[in-house]
Amino acid sequence: MREVREQEFDEFVLARQQRLLRTAYLLCGDWHLAEDLTQNALAKVYTAWNRIQRVEQIDGYVHRILFRTYVDTYRRRRKREILSAAVPDVAGTGIASDVRLTLLSALAEVTPRYRAVLVLRFWEDRSVDETADALGISAGSVKSHTHRGLHQLRSVLGDQALDLIGS
Repeated sequence: MREVREQEFDEFVLARQQRLLRTAYLLCGDWHLAEDLTQNALAKVYTAWNRIQRVEQIDGYVHRILFRTYVDTYRRRRKREILSAAVPDVAGTGIASDVRLTLLSALAEVTPRYRAVLVLRFWEDRSVDETADALGISAGSVKSHTHRGLHQLRSVLGDQALDLIGS
């Protein structure tokens, strides 16, 4: 039985690791930190693997861990780290690379909680309820965080927002 559960975990990791890594990167803007966040989230899922019964539970659980770990890490690192404007050289995925870099840079300026909500809602294309479940907050909080996060993002982008809409 144990070997079967471990094989199921291995299959889960192979199927979702890249998506989790991309989501973590969108949250933190640093590939190394994204790898750490993903690894920590998967390690916590592994310890709870036998208690989790359905895949839907696992997806929500791993995303909740990923976002909470990111917010906790950001709070600790914020005081000692100086953010850089340099973004890793990454190939674009459907969006013009200059637009993508501008959005990633602006997203890095949004507070961690709002950024987590924006990534879930608009990158992961999750509903308000799914986002609320993943973050462990109410649907009303998701709506207000989305509104405030978009406002922060627009403030950071300033006049560039109009240029991005036209792209």
